[in-house]
Amino acid sequence: MPIAKGDRIPQATVFVMGENGPEPVKTGDVFAGRKVVLFAIPGAFTPTCQALHIPSYVANVDALKEKGVDAVVCMAVNDPFVLAAQAEATGAAGRLECLSDGNGEFTKALGLELDGSGIGLGTRSQRFAMIVNDGVVEEVFVEPDPTRMTVSSAENVLAHL
Repeated sequence: MPIAKGDRIPQATVFVMGENGPEPVKTGDVFAGRKVVLFAIPGAFTPTCQALHIPSYVANVDALKEKGVDAVVCMAVNDPFVLAAQAEATGAAGRLECLSDGNGEFTKALGLELDGSGIGLGTRSQRFAMIVNDGVVEEVFVEPDPTRMTVSSAENVLAHL
């Protein structure tokens, strides 16, 4: 069953790119004590993710923070090297936090897996966004079609803050 409003974020290990390479972090530590907008993309450098989804958050990160958000986090079932390269390519580096769920552990715990094996992607994350306050989901927006960005856009999240 997918995560829902009122649920606590599950514990999992994800990775961030540190000065010396990938560093493990616990999801509990990422969300504890702060208001976070988490959005997930099915794959780094894929068309909708690259051209629309990430840029919507880069353009709106300041507006989100003005509404009380402490951090905007982009997550994907990709390795941290790829996510770091995508952050550089999209202008997200230094503006958004990037979480690599390369093994899909967190995505599976959220119940938001996407079977992309038909086009060679394997198991990925559905396209979604959520507002999380101190580890508790306040709102969750899952795209009905992962190739499109409607409910998971930064603009829609802003409207719900």
